[in-house]
Amino acid sequence: MANIPLPTKLIAGVTVPDTPLITKALEFARDNTSTLAYNHVVRSWLFGTFIADRIPHLQGRDNELHAITAILHDLGWSTNADLVSKDKRFEVDSANATREFLRREGKKEEWDERRLQLAWDAVALHTTGSIARHKEIEVQACLFGIGTDFAGVGGSPGGVLTQEVWDEVVKEYPRLGLSNGVKEILCGFCMTKPETTYDTFMADFGAKFVEGYNEEGYRVMDRILAARD
Repeated sequence: MANIPLPTKLIAGVTVPDTPLITKALEFARDNTSTLAYNHVVRSWLFGTFIADRIPHLQGRDNELHAITAILHDLGWSTNADLVSKDKRFEVDSANATREFLRREGKKEEWDERRLQLAWDAVALHTTGSIARHKEIEVQACLFGIGTDFAGVGGSPGGVLTQEVWDEVVKEYPRLGLSNGVKEILCGFCMTKPETTYDTFMADFGAKFVEGYNEEGYRVMDRILAARD
């Protein structure tokens, strides 16, 4: 929890919190996602931790919550049907699965409804930076690590991530063709549950790469223009 010192360990040159619940989260992610996805979420946690530890206003965050939300933020990419819905966008599936994990594995007295909601928000908003960066510091830290895994060293908030740390993390958790792999995942959603993609960034992937994909009539713009004056 926030401001409570936690045991730490070193992973790929980054000092991270080390609790039984974080270990369980890593195991859960490993068991329920592909190697590409698992490597991505761990890199996101490591980058986010390194960055947030060096940005003053993020240093008082709930480190355990940050770790778990970063590690579990893409459970909606799972091939485990129990974690993936037919009618919700993947960020919501990921957030719901994270909350259920915490209710199941966490200590009830440590995970009250506010802390659970904060974890849900951090996961659900991780692709909506224009909102997440104005939320609680745990949400921001989660966003920054995930975003940096796509943006690279030069795109890290505050420019605090070093090439040395990047190289060490990527060596330990290879990228495995991340860009193309994510494209395939997102296009898959555009094909299998397109109604969850129309008002999201995923619609751009559908429009460009998925034959027959058409968001016209489902966009926020369409609903506004169709409204009665």
